[in-house]
Amino acid sequence: MINIRPIARVIAVLLLMIGGLMLTGLPVSFYFRSGDAAPLLQSSLICLGSGALFWLFPFRGENIIKKREGYLIVAVGWLAMALFSMLPYLFSGVIPDIAGAFFETVSGVTTTGASVLNDIESAPEGILYWRSLTQWIGGMGIIVLTVAIFPLLGIGGIELFVAEAPGPTSDKLHPRIQETAKRLWVIYVGLTAVLSCILWLAGMSFYEAINHAFTTMSTGGFSTRNASLAAFDQPIVQYPIIFFMFLAGANFTVIYFGLKGRFGKVWKNDEFRAYLFLVLLLSVVVALAVKANTGLAWEKAFRDSLFQVVSIITTTGFVSADYTAWHPSLTMLFFVLMFVGASAGSTSGGIKIIRHLVFFKNSFLEFKRIIHPRAIVPLKLNGQIVTGRIITHIIIFLLLYLILFLGGSIVMAAMGLDFLTAIGAVATCLGNVGPGIGEVGPVDNFSWLSGGAKFVLSFLMLLGRLEIFTILVLFTPFFWKSN
Repeated sequence: MINIRPIARVIAVLLLMIGGLMLTGLPVSFYFRSGDAAPLLQSSLICLGSGALFWLFPFRGENIIKKREGYLIVAVGWLAMALFSMLPYLFSGVIPDIAGAFFETVSGVTTTGASVLNDIESAPEGILYWRSLTQWIGGMGIIVLTVAIFPLLGIGGIELFVAEAPGPTSDKLHPRIQETAKRLWVIYVGLTAVLSCILWLAGMSFYEAINHAFTTMSTGGFSTRNASLAAFDQPIVQYPIIFFMFLAGANFTVIYFGLKGRFGKVWKNDEFRAYLFLVLLLSVVVALAVKANTGLAWEKAFRDSLFQVVSIITTTGFVSADYTAWHPSLTMLFFVLMFVGASAGSTSGGIKIIRHLVFFKNSFLEFKRIIHPRAIVPLKLNGQIVTGRIITHIIIFLLLYLILFLGGSIVMAAMGLDFLTAIGAVATCLGNVGPGIGEVGPVDNFSWLSGGAKFVLSFLMLLGRLEIFTILVLFTPFFWKSN
């Protein structure tokens, strides 16, 4: 039987946290006199009140979190975050319809970066701050933050961390899960603060520096400008953004080892080496193609190419140039990159490089097994043998991802979207990227879609952010059986 009490307790803490974080938008609203203090305060009070009710209500069950409770907490927790986080949009009238507000909020907490706002710069500063903050909250996963304070609740968090951890990674910084979560957040907060200072010194206002630091480290991609990062077309701004996008797409345990000076352990990581090589190779190839097709100066061609390659691979979704206008072959390349993703254990979305590594290595070794059918040919990553169970899990994940992409594309086409727009919208939402191709490309947005299409894409964003299995397992009969 599922214990309702610990689920309600965690949801209560989530709502209390969201309500408290909404209040941090009040100083922004007062400073800019943007007139959105009342919507932020009303939304915060609703979150705090709901959180208090969930905490005080005598739900049945013991404070024990097992597999089922862990997955339910993650799924229900993220849904609750989306539903309550959209209140400022509705109360302020910035996004008056529920479908649009829900889409924008889910895009925020899943760090997708797809938007329905047609004129971002006309929105109140407090609301835009909250919009960026939703991505920062979702970047590492507010569930992991909750794990860090579970000792205060008297419940353990290992099952919850397993359900929330982004990608198939077994590396741990510390044997105690609470310590792991705390160290992850120290790195996350520290890098965000450093980037904020760099962008401020580079010429951004302090307000814009904080907003873009939030959405860079979370690989989210929301901007305070209509033109995204193309509005800051300066090397002194864009190169730091590129570097920190790349860091945010790396496994945070790898970043931890790098900060500790253990560079040998960093370089021995197969996924990190593949990630670095892929970014450098593609950036050079794209830069050569951009230079040949546009005639831009070498530095500008390389910067735009590097920026967009890193932005799409890490699923950040910032835009420095319209990559769909460069060349049809490059448009197709960036579409394919939406299925790549960066490292497991990072804030990025997508399939993740480690899954691709396992798939391609196993496929290559299969040829050897065909020639030598009696030989035992193990697959190794980072010097360790990958078990058959993990290989099976990854292959099933890839198949489910493909089925969801094809099924979602068919649904979008049935709703009236043309072929390119349908596959572009589904690919970018399922991969939590942001900009797509077709009529949802880097210079367009999702405001024109029907309410039904927005809800379908919002569901795909949640599926992609929570690694598919976490949500789909709830729809199986095995999950709800007692034994």
